[in-house]
Amino acid sequence: MPTSLSGRALLTSGAAALGALALLLPGSGTSGTTPAASAASTRTVRSPQEILGEQPQALNPVFSSPVSTSECRKQINRGCYSPVQYDKAYDLSPLYAEGITGKGRTIVITDSFGSPTIQHDLEVFDKQWGLPDTQVDVLRWGDVPAFDYTDPDQNGWADETTLDVEAAHAVAPGARIVLVETGVSETEGPVGIPEMQSAIDHLVNEGKGDVVSMSWATSEARFPGFDLGDYTGLTTLRYGFSAAARHGVTLTASSGDGGGHANRVDAAWPAGDPLVTAIGGTELYLDDAGNRLKPDAAWSGSGGDYSKVFSRPAYQDPVRSVVGEHRGTPDISMAASPDGALWLYSSYDPTRTGWTAGGNGTSESSPLFAGVVALADQLAGHRLGQVDRLLYRLYGRPDTGLVDVTTGNTGANGFAAGPGYDQATGLGTVDATKLVHTLAERH
Repeated sequence: MPTSLSGRALLTSGAAALGALALLLPGSGTSGTTPAASAASTRTVRSPQEILGEQPQALNPVFSSPVSTSECRKQINRGCYSPVQYDKAYDLSPLYAEGITGKGRTIVITDSFGSPTIQHDLEVFDKQWGLPDTQVDVLRWGDVPAFDYTDPDQNGWADETTLDVEAAHAVAPGARIVLVETGVSETEGPVGIPEMQSAIDHLVNEGKGDVVSMSWATSEARFPGFDLGDYTGLTTLRYGFSAAARHGVTLTASSGDGGGHANRVDAAWPAGDPLVTAIGGTELYLDDAGNRLKPDAAWSGSGGDYSKVFSRPAYQDPVRSVVGEHRGTPDISMAASPDGALWLYSSYDPTRTGWTAGGNGTSESSPLFAGVVALADQLAGHRLGQVDRLLYRLYGRPDTGLVDVTTGNTGANGFAAGPGYDQATGLGTVDATKLVHTLAERH
């Protein structure tokens, strides 16, 4: 069964797969590999080495406690970043000083299976970084099986869940989090999508969400009828998104990993849906305090594409010279590179309990930006709805909080970043304080 294009799913197809590759550092208190590693290897998944270009032992080791970025580079030859460094890099602290923490707003996160230890793990995460605790409200949607960490799908989705919840909370620590756990693993094509859409439809119609983050994706081409030019196999499954639009709920989705697909009309969905804000990935270059050593660059693993199912929405008219007649992605980008991944704590897998900062991919960027939207919702005093309409109105205007990314690319077959909008990083990345104020004032 092929796996999805989403950040964690494509990179790992489960922490079990990474567990079979990673070497545990001394002092971690754990050793060995997960029993499911051999099962995971039978799945149609690009290996982490192919995507990251790193040696297996450096992929995702477990630490007993986080270390500094400089120490991380010494030990595993890449950076590891904390929420404190993100606060500095994305200019979040001035918002927190104003009391803008996402309080009163709700971020909905949708993942198959979820994680049985997410509340405990978030509390450990919060204690480490001095963040306020929050209750994760879990909605089990459908027949969700009892968690089995030796199952590669469940293990991988628990990994995804940990990332989604901790990343969103790191940006909007005052926001309520609703975690939707579905009982069918979202893979490629329509598999798992009805459960996701049904849950989103239910929550937004009940008024229980302000922004929905989706760190999963599938190829448009994997839906029935695509090769015949019949796209109803996909379009009939977006009713949850239509409900979100009616209720003014913002939708964010990862643009996908594995590099962009220049000159291919085969985009990732839901990122390529006009009702969704597509979040691409950047690589940050930070010192131990979170100061930028140089400007962000496009991450070589980030996705970018032209949709065949959806034509260019009106809000992308300002960038029609780039996207042409098609919906183009991404719209905006935040941290995604494994070289500088966010520290995460998890305990759902007893063989890999501790801290990791591995191949987060664009699965990290979607919840990060969802947190930014929650902050803007709080400041505005209401939901901002589909923020693409606001973001593209800011295109080319100075001092709005959109920060152009002009270097890097999404891989050999992808897109290059350059001045202005591009399909490597979209409109760029964010200065959160400026962007939150701009969005709230110009809604």
